[in-house]
Amino acid sequence: MTNFTYYGRDQKGVAVYGNVDRSSEVDVASFLAKKNIIPIKIEETIHKKTLDSFFKDNHWFTKKVTDEELIMFCRQMYTINKAGLPLIQGIEGLAASIPEGPLKQSLLDIISRLESGLSLSQSMMHHTRIFNHLFIGMVKIGEGTGNLDQVFLQMSVYLSRDVETKKAIKSALRYPSFVLTAMVVALFVVNLMVIPAFADMFDRFGAELPLPTRVLLATSNFFVNYWWLVILLMLATIIGFIFWVQTPEGRYFLHKSKLKAPIVGLLVNKAAMSRYVRSFSLMLSAGLPLNKAIGLCAEIIDNDFLAEKIKKIKSGVERGDSLHRTHRKSGMFSPLILQMINIGENSGQVDSLLMEVAESYERELDYDLQSLSSKIEPLLILVMAGFVVVLALGIFLPMWEMFSIQQ
Repeated sequence: MTNFTYYGRDQKGVAVYGNVDRSSEVDVASFLAKKNIIPIKIEETIHKKTLDSFFKDNHWFTKKVTDEELIMFCRQMYTINKAGLPLIQGIEGLAASIPEGPLKQSLLDIISRLESGLSLSQSMMHHTRIFNHLFIGMVKIGEGTGNLDQVFLQMSVYLSRDVETKKAIKSALRYPSFVLTAMVVALFVVNLMVIPAFADMFDRFGAELPLPTRVLLATSNFFVNYWWLVILLMLATIIGFIFWVQTPEGRYFLHKSKLKAPIVGLLVNKAAMSRYVRSFSLMLSAGLPLNKAIGLCAEIIDNDFLAEKIKKIKSGVERGDSLHRTHRKSGMFSPLILQMINIGENSGQVDSLLMEVAESYERELDYDLQSLSSKIEPLLILVMAGFVVVLALGIFLPMWEMFSIQQ
């Protein structure tokens, strides 16, 4: 789509001008004719690159549409379609009721595209940063079957459950993250302030220091003299890691490592499998072909390692293999889940049984999240205890030796 500036006159002869995104000047003229505007001049807009436009165009600096906003959008679209309102009129009212932001701008653009004759799903394809492939695919199915209201209702339920899972995982990991951050801060404080104070005292006695104390003093001296280098190394490591995980190889390694991480890996795997199975069930119940549904699931799974396995499932199904066999070969599912998939395939009720599978995963995930703190706390206690023991041995061993010599 290209942005065009137009100038014309309406039925009363009043001058009208503005901007519109269209594929060609002919499309702009058609759009203006529907609005009873006689075009006088149409020309392509030439954008000058400015600092302001750089920040607006760069996705790192633009505000994102939250999951909560999308859920509310789905519920409102369900109401609009259920009430039988004309689509353009309903979206215009919806756009007028929400505050300024990327969602409102996208809705205004969608209205413009709808007026030019595009369907809702085709209009949404120009805003894939807001509406993912699953969202657009479901809307397309709803348009074809005439059940657009039910599609938006299903998407609101799906997104709500997805948001609840994300919040539960973040809540469960908040305490460990806080403890580990506090330990890093404590490490700097101890090395920069506490140990140097004891080092002066040990120097005055001139006694030979035990190995733990010498290690602590050497570490502290390095921190005191090269604290700037430590900070630079930490920043370089973090920035380098961020850029590395943006590459396909780095992203694949990170996604695979998440699944194999102790304790947390099991939660990430169950959350991803729950999302896959629920999405798969949702698309099958809407009438999407089997291979296309699996392909869309691979795109929205948000894990490159699992996406590769799901693509292999799709290839197996396209070769004529059964759902049960292809899912069993992937090695991602438990025997109970595979048995339910097999039953669903034989009975022709794959979508309903897959929804049962998704709910089973979600129940397990909820239980694991509730018990996560009890699993992580002992590990954190051991790490903190090790930190305290090393510090205590390094400081108190030479003091005990000095007291024994004086006696």
